[in-house]
Amino acid sequence: MLAMDQGVVEEWLSEFKTLPDSAVSTYAASLKEKGSLVPALYKVIRENYSDLLEPVCHQLFEFYRSGEPQLQRFTLQFLPELLWSLLSVSAARDPHTSGCIEALLLGIYNLEIVDKDGQSKVLSFTVPSLCKPSVYHEPSAIGSMALTEGALANHGLSRVVYSGPHLQRETFTAQNRFEVLTFLLLCYNAALSYMTSTSLQSLCQLSSRVCICGYPRQQMRRYKGISTRLTVTSEFLVQLITGIHYALCNGEVELGSKALDDVLYRAQLELFPEALLVGNAIKSSLHGAALKSNNKEGARSIQVEITPTSSRISRNAVTSLSIRGHRWKRHESQEVSVDSEAALGGVAIPEISVTGVSGERMPNGDSLRPRADGRAQPDGDMLGAASEVSMDPRGHDSGTRGQEVRRQKSVRRMVENEGSGSASTGRSQY
Repeated sequence: MLAMDQGVVEEWLSEFKTLPDSAVSTYAASLKEKGSLVPALYKVIRENYSDLLEPVCHQLFEFYRSGEPQLQRFTLQFLPELLWSLLSVSAARDPHTSGCIEALLLGIYNLEIVDKDGQSKVLSFTVPSLCKPSVYHEPSAIGSMALTEGALANHGLSRVVYSGPHLQRETFTAQNRFEVLTFLLLCYNAALSYMTSTSLQSLCQLSSRVCICGYPRQQMRRYKGISTRLTVTSEFLVQLITGIHYALCNGEVELGSKALDDVLYRAQLELFPEALLVGNAIKSSLHGAALKSNNKEGARSIQVEITPTSSRISRNAVTSLSIRGHRWKRHESQEVSVDSEAALGGVAIPEISVTGVSGERMPNGDSLRPRADGRAQPDGDMLGAASEVSMDPRGHDSGTRGQEVRRQKSVRRMVENEGSGSASTGRSQY
């Protein structure tokens, strides 16, 4: 470590101790102007045997305990580097050099799991539903979901996932190490939009090193650090992928792509379904997307495609109304084709109705039966009409037979009505 960097760190350590409480906010805002401070602190953290490591960790914890949001974010930006220092030292089985780092991480963890009153916090996450609008979709673009939305709202089918309460930890063990580190990464991801490009690069490097150390891919990445395999959990990898996704969409394309591939590589070896699902989904969404590596300044956000306001899917949505309209259009087209064929042939084809009476209706109830020359004549012999519409039942199926029986019954009923007085009266009145 250079003497100039050491002087910057020592000055930073001394000036905060003399600040009054009223000047903490002003001091937190002025930290961004000290461009040489952050690189110097990174060098101190990477040197495990530095004499300044312990006072630096103590100062960072004081920043976080102050409750000032800007000072807390200043401490969180070093979290990926602190995590790697802890994991590398634990893999090297030299715990004496990581005591101050462990104390800092445990202090941040114990502060985050409780509220201002000292009660354990329970974090809740609502799983998005397709019937509720979000930044990713609009329900109107999928179709008419008013009934579905109301049904889900009434029955309370919105799924809520809870995290906590978490137990306080006084020391790191093999059982609780990644539980604490996963929660710390969750706190880091909650403030991703405030992290600098240096912090995002450190997160990508942490992901690659943790996932490839001790595996054949370490030789491909040409990393000459520790060669001991580090134990990881699926939840830890999911939190890493969340931060990598943000880094990919905010300028760190090269490092982010390598880190995502390394995490998927380790998830395949460990057979972690959650990490594989999230990682492959992000990789598929970024396929063919225009990610600019020089876009490191300005507002940071994850790029998403908003559904257009004009609905394109609902126009072709299959509903009962569309099916009914399609059925009527099909019947109309069949009738038009029958009329066109009759016009071309020159012979009028009578339509067999349900009652068995074909042709046009006369005023007295008779029908016009077509002659051989194409003209129609009144048909008074209803039994003849019945004989014409009746067909051989042996050449048809049971459905056709039932239809013919109904036709014959209707014809017989009409003949009986004509023989009664009501039919004659109707003719005389006419």
